[in-house]
Amino acid sequence: MILDAQPISNMQMLLNNWFIALLAFLVAYLLGSINTAVIVTRVVTKGKEDIRNMGSGNAGFTNVLRSVGKVPAIFTIVFDFLKSVIAVIIGGVVSAYIFNGSPDVNGIIVIGKYLCGFFCILGHSYPIFFKFKGGKGIVTAAGMMLVADWRVFVMILSTFLIVFIFSKIISLASITCACLFPVYTLILTLIDYFNFGYSIYYVILCTAAAFMIGLFVVIKHSDNIKRLRAGEEKKITAKK
Repeated sequence: MILDAQPISNMQMLLNNWFIALLAFLVAYLLGSINTAVIVTRVVTKGKEDIRNMGSGNAGFTNVLRSVGKVPAIFTIVFDFLKSVIAVIIGGVVSAYIFNGSPDVNGIIVIGKYLCGFFCILGHSYPIFFKFKGGKGIVTAAGMMLVADWRVFVMILSTFLIVFIFSKIISLASITCACLFPVYTLILTLIDYFNFGYSIYYVILCTAAAFMIGLFVVIKHSDNIKRLRAGEEKKITAKK
């Protein structure tokens, strides 16, 4: 998951435990594939409706709020958040086990959290249980940030709230946060590097992971970006 100044040592640790790492990624993906929006909508409508055929067609919190109601939306946001938290915790525990004894184990644990978080987001967006058609991963990404680096979470949450309060458009706030995610990550990991002796690979890989996740989220919002540019993106409203 990470190479430090002694790449052979860490690489050997990874090679010796590659199956455990792979299993952690698989579990994270399967957790992500439990798409709450689809499940909640089916329960509320007694199996008559699929959230992916309602509203915007996105299997996520915002569409549930608009198409099904506030209470189902609350269940969606809570469980999508929690599944990511669980996946990221697994990533941290597995990383600590695999790289036990490494001088850079603290940084490696963070990388492991980011990687499992990414696979959870991937599962949420392309769930194997629901024909690979899911959501955009915003809430799932937020859960990952909280466990991987709470400082990034606070900065992203603050940014989201500021943009949303002024625009009332969730997609705009989400896209803004996705773009700033790698920037915030770079700033904070550089602080760790200069003040706490973390490896430069920790900075590089955390920032690279944040960039890939942010890019993934932006790409998933391509239709929203088109509507924003055309001035057609709807402000948030909830079904009674």
